[in-house]
Amino acid sequence: MTIKIYIDGDACPVKDETYKVASRYGLQTFVVSNSFMQIPRSPMISRIIVEVGADAADDWIAEQVAAGDVVVTADIPLAARVLAKDAHAIAPYGRAFTKDSIGLALAQRSLMEHIRSTGEVTGGPPPFSSAARSQFLQALDQAIAREQRRRR
Repeated sequence: MTIKIYIDGDACPVKDETYKVASRYGLQTFVVSNSFMQIPRSPMISRIIVEVGADAADDWIAEQVAAGDVVVTADIPLAARVLAKDAHAIAPYGRAFTKDSIGLALAQRSLMEHIRSTGEVTGGPPPFSSAARSQFLQALDQAIAREQRRRR
């Protein structure tokens, strides 16, 4: 069974980087979104358009992902679902979620949601930088290489 890569496609700033790494390893990649998205013409890259809905793309990915697969997402609840299936979850800015770190990430997310619900302006994420892109490439490459070694 080969490793598959799933990209939570809506607003993902590292799709092109993911395609390049996936191509280098010869891995099937699925770009999942709620609307049409341009993807490279390749038999190894598939576009999946799900119904419109808050978690439709997340639900599709969580249903399809298998142990050892890699999911690129900034969505912390999706990352938790992926980790529960013994797959890898990597944020576009290079953070590899782990079973040890996901609880804290979920708690921080919940706290920030609560703060925002009180009307507090918390600002958004920092601008996406070349350093974040580099960290992402390193984390993705490490996850794939580690999984390939584990499977041997």
